[in-house]
Amino acid sequence: MREALIGSLHHALTAAHPARLTTPHLPDEPPALILAVGKAALPMLQAALARFPGTPYLAVPKAGAALPALPPGGEVLPGAHPVPDGRSLEAARRVLQAVARLRPEQLLLVLISGGGSALLCAPWGVDLATQQALTQALLRSGADIQEINALRKHLSQVKGGRLAAATRARVWALYLSDVPGDDLSVIASGPTVPDPSTYAEALAVLERYGLEFPAVRAHLEQGLRGELPETPKPGDPLFTRVENRLIGSNLTLLQAARAYWQERGYPTVILSDRFQGEARELARFHAALVESIRASGEPFRPPVVLLSGGEASVRVRGTGRGGRNQEFLGWLGHYLGERGVWALAADSDGIDGNTEAAGALLSPDTWVRAHRFGLDLKAHLEQNDTHHFFRALGDLLITGETQSNLNDFRALLVE
Repeated sequence: MREALIGSLHHALTAAHPARLTTPHLPDEPPALILAVGKAALPMLQAALARFPGTPYLAVPKAGAALPALPPGGEVLPGAHPVPDGRSLEAARRVLQAVARLRPEQLLLVLISGGGSALLCAPWGVDLATQQALTQALLRSGADIQEINALRKHLSQVKGGRLAAATRARVWALYLSDVPGDDLSVIASGPTVPDPSTYAEALAVLERYGLEFPAVRAHLEQGLRGELPETPKPGDPLFTRVENRLIGSNLTLLQAARAYWQERGYPTVILSDRFQGEARELARFHAALVESIRASGEPFRPPVVLLSGGEASVRVRGTGRGGRNQEFLGWLGHYLGERGVWALAADSDGIDGNTEAAGALLSPDTWVRAHRFGLDLKAHLEQNDTHHFFRALGDLLITGETQSNLNDFRALLVE
């Protein structure tokens, strides 16, 4: 069963490969410039260059991503993720210069995937060090991606529709979603999309999570008083020359996994592609569902494969290593105890939290094996140290970076 769980993830990643999803949505008109930003920037770019050979391009992938053979006539400008650095600033500077040179009759093809918020960073009103510290604090706070990006968009020259405002060209933008609900204005902070969020909402995020950051607060308060322009809003005339399209999402990934399991004879249910909240609470919900299925056959009769996605969060209280998917499985194992299940949880980009693992696997005997090795699961959970727990059991899932980013992937087999 371990091999089948891993196989379902790899099948889904292949079926939802960024190049495969990009090709059908490319424009008929050759663009003057192709701009690809995000963790899936390079495969999306390759699909576009196959259709439009010889087109100038700029790509902003995650630093360290394997570089494919690309034709001359363009540049790859890697940025840092999840915390931006000087490379992210330089990439944004070069991108803003390039799009500003385009003429109104030209077409700019923009290929956006998750991770773009950090990779393309042009701070506004704060310096890079403040932006870095704020990003780290938000990632540890348990804030969801909508809250994080509401702040980012009001501290940036490119996010929240401002990239579209920086060019006179027509814009054709294709988005791969890594956010629950697939709101284009949240994916990579929506550089070509109208932004419904406000300075007031950004300030509320600071208050909600007890984040001080005086320079950030001062900038947002300036905006709230009307002394700074808001991000471009829905209905702004600039968007009459912008076409934004969603071309793939977490649901695309889960549907491919469902086909994999059904072909093998397993009844399969997609619970949701929009789960959010703390990993431990999502684990509690899944554990309760497993127990209900086993006890009464409701709401599904066993055997059944349960698939779910979305994006969990973790409020970091300890000093260990892990990520939201390893945290989810750790809590699932804790709640189910000796009556465990076969389960896999992974980040589709191949990197879960501050580790080299995509996620991990749980087995019906995880609890028993942990006791045999003298591992205290609850102690690991209290330190946010699920990585070392699963590593000791040999149950980490190592895929390497996938150059995809379609959010979390969870599969549970209930027998």
